[in-house]
Amino acid sequence: MMLIWKIKRILRALTFYVNSLCVSRIPIYSIRHIYLRKILGVQLGKGVSVLMGVRIVGSNIEIGDRTVINSNVSLDGRYSIRIGSDCSISNEVCILSLSHGTDDPDFTAVGKGVVLGSRVWVGTRAMILPGVELGDGCVVGAGSVVTRSFPAYSVVAGVPAKLIKQRNPQLRYQLRYFPLFDTDITLDQPN
Repeated sequence: MMLIWKIKRILRALTFYVNSLCVSRIPIYSIRHIYLRKILGVQLGKGVSVLMGVRIVGSNIEIGDRTVINSNVSLDGRYSIRIGSDCSISNEVCILSLSHGTDDPDFTAVGKGVVLGSRVWVGTRAMILPGVELGDGCVVGAGSVVTRSFPAYSVVAGVPAKLIKQRNPQLRYQLRYFPLFDTDITLDQPN
């Protein structure tokens, strides 16, 4: 019985390794999305765009409709990550759902879910720590470390992130971003 458990554990670990090493680098959305849904068990809404190089650990991840997960994002879904619809998660963002008790002599893993409401925008290289909940329409500045929760339409930045201002709550946009081969460059059009 112990041998079967070890084999299952190794096979499960290999599925995440194969995603990080190979599948996440394939420049075809449908292949990446099928692997995320069918093999890793990630729940993807309609029109979700997961770009190349996204590192996923754990399958307890739910992503709402039309959300964009940009390249080289790390999602630690070993506990729980819930991302709403029409969110923009910028390049190299890290969202963690597991940590360790700093005073725990056994360094025990502690899981706390992360929840991002709809139309949340997380700037490049920001980090969101376990237990954080960001209400609808929140904006996280680039390079920020979010250590606590913020209500809807908060604009936060810094290390640790602090409230900067409130965002306009009249948001209507719906995202749709599928660059060809994840290398689409927007050039200014001539007049």
